[in-house]
Amino acid sequence: MKKQQSIYELNRIQQYIMQMRPILRKRALFSDGTEDYRSPAEPKAGELVTIRFRTARDNVDAVWLCTEQKKYFMEKTESEGLFDYYSIEIRMTEEHFSYYFEIETGMLHCIFDRYGVNQTPRPQYNFEIVPGFSTPDWAKGAVMYQILTDRFYNGDTSNDPLTDEYFYIRTTSQKVDNWEKCPENFSVAEFYGGDLEGVRKKMDYLAELGIEVIYFNPLFVSPSNHKYDIQDYDYIDPHYGKIVVDEGELLQPGDRNNQHASRYITRVTDKRNLEASNELFATLVKEAHQRGIRVILDGVFNHCGSFNKWLDREKIYRSEAGYEPGAYISKDSPYNDFFQFHDQNAWPDNGSYDGWWGHDTLPKLNYEDSDTLHDYILHVAAKWVSPPYNADGWRLDVAADLGHSPEYNHQFWREFRDAVKKANPQAVILAEHYGDPRDWLGGDQWDTVMNYDAFMEPVTWFLTGMEKHSDDFKPENIGKFENFKGAMKHYMASFLTPSLQCSMNELSNHDHSRFLTRTNHKVGRAEQLGTKAAEEGVNTAVLREAVVIQMTWPGAPTVYYGDEAGLCGFTDPDNRRTYPWGREDKELIRFHRDIIRIHKENPALRTGSVKFLNGEDNLLCYGRFNREQQFVIIVNNDENIRHIDLSVWAVGLPKYGTLEQILFTSENGYSISSVSYDIVNGRLDITLPKHAAVILKRKNPEE
Repeated sequence: MKKQQSIYELNRIQQYIMQMRPILRKRALFSDGTEDYRSPAEPKAGELVTIRFRTARDNVDAVWLCTEQKKYFMEKTESEGLFDYYSIEIRMTEEHFSYYFEIETGMLHCIFDRYGVNQTPRPQYNFEIVPGFSTPDWAKGAVMYQILTDRFYNGDTSNDPLTDEYFYIRTTSQKVDNWEKCPENFSVAEFYGGDLEGVRKKMDYLAELGIEVIYFNPLFVSPSNHKYDIQDYDYIDPHYGKIVVDEGELLQPGDRNNQHASRYITRVTDKRNLEASNELFATLVKEAHQRGIRVILDGVFNHCGSFNKWLDREKIYRSEAGYEPGAYISKDSPYNDFFQFHDQNAWPDNGSYDGWWGHDTLPKLNYEDSDTLHDYILHVAAKWVSPPYNADGWRLDVAADLGHSPEYNHQFWREFRDAVKKANPQAVILAEHYGDPRDWLGGDQWDTVMNYDAFMEPVTWFLTGMEKHSDDFKPENIGKFENFKGAMKHYMASFLTPSLQCSMNELSNHDHSRFLTRTNHKVGRAEQLGTKAAEEGVNTAVLREAVVIQMTWPGAPTVYYGDEAGLCGFTDPDNRRTYPWGREDKELIRFHRDIIRIHKENPALRTGSVKFLNGEDNLLCYGRFNREQQFVIIVNNDENIRHIDLSVWAVGLPKYGTLEQILFTSENGYSISSVSYDIVNGRLDITLPKHAAVILKRKNPEE
C-alpha cells in the first residue's frame, strides 16, 4: 500500500512540475543565415563567427548547436521583448561548417534546421557555412530587369537587320515594320530593330522604375534574334550596336548561299563595325553605372552557332581577311578540335558534329579536347567584366550541360569562377538551372541561379494552377498553402544564404509564358490558340498578388521587360513580343514603381529573414524581418472576402503595437495610403477582399 502511495505521490509531483513549466513555444524558435543570426554572415577561413538562436522568453532550459561530431552548449546572451537570444562563437576552418540546433525544456526536446522544427536531425536541411564564399552585396535583393534587346526599343534604325540580308534555318532574315505585330511561330530571323541605342534612350524610364540591374539576353554577333547561337564572342552584334560601314548586296530571290549575302558579311565582319559596337556597349555600361544601374551579360558557353567563325558552316568568313579557316571549311583549321566531328571521312560538306540536343545550328563546344578553346572562353569571361566594358557579371545559359561529363562541368565552372572573380571580384555569376542546384552552389562555382524551383514554379501553381509554359492547368493546385510552404522550404534549403539573397526571382522570362497570360488558365500555345487568346480573360489582380510576393520574398526580384506594362504572351516565341510603347498599362507601371521603391527602401525586404505565419488554402501569410524592421505580408488569392485572425508576434513583433499598411492591392487597383492595424496580444485582425494583398510594417512608437 505504501509503495503504491509513493508512486502516486511521485506522479502528482511530476504532473505539478509539468504544469508549472511553460509549454515550448515552437513558433518562437528561429535562426537562419542572415546577419542577425550569423555574424559575420559571410566569414572567411580562420575567422570567429557568432551564431545566434532565438527562443521565447524564459521558455527553454538549454540550446545546443550540433554538428555531426559535436554538441556546443549555447549561452543566453540577450533578452529583448518576447524573446531570448542564445549565442556561441565558432572559429571557421577551411572546411564547410554544417549545423543544426537542439532545444530542451523539461522532458521535451526538439531540433531546429532550415526546414523548421523536427524531432530528429535531417542532414539535407542543415544550416551551412562555406568559409570564404560571398556574393556581391549589390546583388543581394537587387531589382533586376531582363531585356531581349530586339524587342525593347529601336533607337537607331540605321543598324536594323534587313529583309533578305541573309539566309538562316530555312528562312531569310525579315525586317518587321509593324512594331505591334506579334512574332510568328517560327521567327528566329524576324527582327523588329530594337538595339542598345534604344536601351540608352529608355535608361531614364528604367531609372524611374527603380531598376538596379539590367540583364541582357545575348548581345554578341549572331544571325538569330535571340542570339543564343553566338557567331563571335569578342564583339557586340552591329545590328544591336553601330554600323559605320554598310556595303554589298542583299540575297537575291531564292538564293540560299550566304556567300552572296555580301552586305551581311560586311556588316558583321568588318572590324570598324565591330569595334564601334563594342564602344557603344562600353558607353551604355558607363551611363548605366552613373545612374546606379548594373549590367549583366548572357553567356552562352555550352554551344555556339553554326555561323561561328570557328566552324563557319555557312562560309561567312572563308574569304574574309584576318580570319582563319573554320573547322567546317578545312581539316587544317586551328579550330578543328573545338568541335566533336563524327565522320572525318565525310569532310567537309557532309561532315556531322555534336550539336546541343541534336541541333546542327547549335554545335556543342568540345572543351575536353581543346585547351585553346578552354583558355579562350575564360579569356572572354574575364574580358567583358573588365575595363573598358565593365559588365557586372554573367548569366550562364544551360550551364549544367557544358562539357561531356559532370566531372568536367564542375571543373570548368570552378576555373570560370576564378577567372571572373580575379578580373572583377564584384561580378556576379548567375546560372540558368532547373532542378536541385546544390552541386554547383557550394561556394566554388556559381554564385546563384535563376530561381525556378524555389520561386517561379511554387508562386505560379499557388496563384494560377498553371504550368509555367501554360502547357497544363491543374485547378486543384490553386491556393494550396501547404504545397507552397513545403516547396519553398524544401527548395530554399538548396541555397547557401548568400546565394538565396541574390537568386533571380522571376515571374516570366523569354523561355516561359507571360505570368499575366497564365492568369487566364488557357492551356496551349500561340500556334494552337492564336496570339489574341493570350490576352483574353487575364486577371491583373492576380498579377499584382504575384508582384507583391516577388518584391517581398528573399532574392533578387527580376522583371521581364513589359510585364510591368501588362504585356501578355504564350511561351516562346509569343512571350517575346515588343514592349508596348504608347499602349502601356500605366497604372500597372505606377504599381511596379511604388512597390519597387518599397522593396529598395527597406533592408528587411532585401536581406532580412523570412518566416511563414498561419496560412490556409488561398491564403498566404508570412513575415520579413530583422531586429530593426518587421513586415507582415498577406495574400488572399480567394474568390471570396477573407476575415483573418492571425498570430504575428513570431516575426519579432510585440504583443501590443501597431502595424501600418504601406501597400494594398485588390481587383480595383492598388493603394499606398496609410492604414493602421492594432496588434492585440500578439494577434492581428484584418479583412481582405478577394484577390487582394497587403504589406504591413511595424510602426515604432517613436515614429
